[in-house]
Amino acid sequence: MKATVFLAGGRITSALVAGLRLARYRQSIVVHDRHVKKLQRLKRQYGIIAEPDLHRAVESARLLLIAVRPDSVRELLKKIGTFKLRRRLTAVSLAAGIPLAQLRTALGPPVRWARAMPSPVCRSGQGLTALTFERNLSVAVRAEVRNLFAQVGAVLEIPERRFDAFTVTYSSSHGYHALAALINAAEAIGLDRKSARLAAAHALADGITAWRAANLPLKDLLQEAATPGGIAAAVMASLDNAGYPHIIAHALRTGITQARKNAKSRSER
Repeated sequence: MKATVFLAGGRITSALVAGLRLARYRQSIVVHDRHVKKLQRLKRQYGIIAEPDLHRAVESARLLLIAVRPDSVRELLKKIGTFKLRRRLTAVSLAAGIPLAQLRTALGPPVRWARAMPSPVCRSGQGLTALTFERNLSVAVRAEVRNLFAQVGAVLEIPERRFDAFTVTYSSSHGYHALAALINAAEAIGLDRKSARLAAAHALADGITAWRAANLPLKDLLQEAATPGGIAAAVMASLDNAGYPHIIAHALRTGITQARKNAKSRSER
């Protein structure tokens, strides 16, 4: 039986495998990595099939997930290209900033390509994954890729031209960064660490959970939470006056610029 194969045993592979195991995913999971200790750890934690040989890993794949860092994709695909693949193979790149056109050029037929941008939160089964496909990919292949990522959370199919915008927006790092900043600020005004963490987590996570459950416009919930003339309203006004919306917009544009630089530099190598 052909397996779901991950090339690289790093953080995103670990998160996806954890989520798949949580969902009782039935397909065999093979992980290839040059570092034996990573394979041993994943095998011990999640019962994956460890495959240190790249050629054997690729040959065993039904779905091949390219999970190396973006700057390592070119070298990896060059190695795979020497195997002279003869059967059709579906490959899914998890590398940010590398477009389908570059992936297709690196290997060519018979490999069919999709791109996926999963969140590390997928280890809990509550992740979010963006998908985009080559135009000639069949309905059946698209469904197979979609079903894999649906095991670990919500799936959103978007055009590739919007992929970078999604990548800089969806990251759970936004929440972690805001949480850390809010905790530190709360401690600075006198809260103990435990209380600061509880208050900050409630402010961010519980507020978003309530918004999702209530199905109410965000504007209405903001007005409900920040009564005019009240403390929360004063805090929100201070954030806006300090340029908070501009800071967020600038940060996202910086991420888009970096993604385009990365794609350009890799195409010129």
